[in-house]
Amino acid sequence: MKLPFKIDLSDKVVAITGAGGVLMSGFAKALAECGAKVALLNIHVESAQECADEIGSNAIAVKCNCLDKNSIIEAKEIINKKFGKVNFLINGVGGNSPVATTDNEYMTPDLQSTKDFFALEESGIKSVFDLNITSAFLVTQVFAEDMVKTGGNIINIASMNAYRPLTRIPAYSAAKAGILNFTEWLAVHFAPCGIRVNAIAPGFFAAKQNQALLYNEDGSPTTRTGKILAATPMKKFGQPEDLYGALLFLASDEASGFVTGVCIPVDGGFNAYSGV
Repeated sequence: MKLPFKIDLSDKVVAITGAGGVLMSGFAKALAECGAKVALLNIHVESAQECADEIGSNAIAVKCNCLDKNSIIEAKEIINKKFGKVNFLINGVGGNSPVATTDNEYMTPDLQSTKDFFALEESGIKSVFDLNITSAFLVTQVFAEDMVKTGGNIINIASMNAYRPLTRIPAYSAAKAGILNFTEWLAVHFAPCGIRVNAIAPGFFAAKQNQALLYNEDGSPTTRTGKILAATPMKKFGQPEDLYGALLFLASDEASGFVTGVCIPVDGGFNAYSGV
């Protein structure tokens, strides 16, 4: 794996949730490349196991339901037994739900839509908040106990939605804004314990979960893709490796030891662009 720079993480035991996905599995490989012992947590452990097998002996895959506190506790016990206490946590679980997504960007009085704002399902809204907010709360509650006396590092995964709500996905936008606020709250709360808490906000990355929003069935870009790229000064989607510099900076106690409560956008300029 090619990294922008190398740091020494040989004293780190890292737990990464959502590690079966493209971005978090890439994070696991990058941190392991720097010497960290990495635990890949995923509800579907098979995908995490594939990544752990690629990494080798300093990685394990652990089945974990991040909305079940007992499951999280069991996962921590497995990691503690294998690698010792966790001193680095990445809350990577997140996502949206089709039942919490409107068909149209705008509501108009004469709008004829199969799924407008008023048709969004309560269960879908709750599931999106649970997947993004509740999971981060419960996982941090369990794993931060390992860090209270010795210090540690927590990185949450935010989004461009944390800064500006995107059309059609109200629950996901609100949930990611909550992640940003929760990051700042945790940073203040845990500062006396020597635990740093920061976030990374990826811009637009073409991945499995958003393929239907970005590309038509024939592979052509959707209208939404056109809007995204028009609002991204660098005029392209991000690649997973574009995140590794921010990750390693926040992972390094030497480089970012006085950095806590911040969120780093990695977005090709999207958040900075006003549209004019």
